[in-house]
Amino acid sequence: MKQHVVSALVENRPGTLSRVSGLFSRRGYNIDSLTVGETEDPSISRMTIAVTGDDPVLEQIIKQLDKLVDVIAVREMDPVSCIRREIMLVKISADETKRPAVIQIAGIFRSRIIDVSPITITIEATGDIEKLDGLLLLLRPYGVLELARTGLVALERGSLVLSIGT
Repeated sequence: MKQHVVSALVENRPGTLSRVSGLFSRRGYNIDSLTVGETEDPSISRMTIAVTGDDPVLEQIIKQLDKLVDVIAVREMDPVSCIRREIMLVKISADETKRPAVIQIAGIFRSRIIDVSPITITIEATGDIEKLDGLLLLLRPYGVLELARTGLVALERGSLVLSIGT
């Protein structure tokens, strides 16, 4: 089984998120990541849904999503031809002895230090899941105090666009 990323344009109105997530729970599918945000048109939101399953499961998910009234367009994002990103905020235990090493690690991953206290550093990192997981792996020995991740967002590369009627 592999992870699939599904992108859906949906009506931006109350209850849409509940109906979409309910579809997954009723069928026993787990959502690895779900990100929703308004598009260039305030009446439409884009959902980026990461799910793990085989191809028949993915096909069923797309068919079921396409049947929902609130869903305007839906398709799987091709991992080769799409840009995937996530944002991570991580607060690390970093007193004056650990601080230089933590700052160096953050720099290697092109992350930003967004808050510093006498005993902590908070880092903001943006990138693909593998990059963020790699950063986290190197930071864990210093002591991860808090962690927040946005979930995956994705767009097709080039001129391919998910739009009404596709």
